[in-house]
Amino acid sequence: QVQLAESGGGLVHPGDSLRLSCAVSGWLSDDYAIGWFREAPGKWREDLACLANGGRTIYYADAIKGRFTISTDYAKNTVDLQMNNLKPEDTAVYYCAADQIDPEVLSNRMRTAQFSTWGQGTQVTVSS
Repeated sequence: QVQLAESGGGLVHPGDSLRLSCAVSGWLSDDYAIGWFREAPGKWREDLACLANGGRTIYYADAIKGRFTISTDYAKNTVDLQMNNLKPEDTAVYYCAADQIDPEVLSNRMRTAQFSTWGQGTQVTVSS
């Protein structure tokens, strides 16, 4: 059974960078997708980025393209989200999620947050 655990959140200033990690336990086949999402108070869960198809498919939401980068650390068995030039509107609880997803439908599954396994979330607060 796949389990996920996020870490790396905290309080930062506007313009700072932060790196979140999603520790993955359990074996994942190449048809698994690992995605990052966030949820701000009073808002719907928002898709951010995803690795799928054994890492051959990368998805980014338009809202964070150019600022956030998703990557895999095979040594640590984590999927990381590097966030640069953070803004107060990036304040949210950040979640990683996993599921077996056909790359053909990945965008839709990301936009609707239809993943079966979720971590507990990590808080990111951007404030001056």
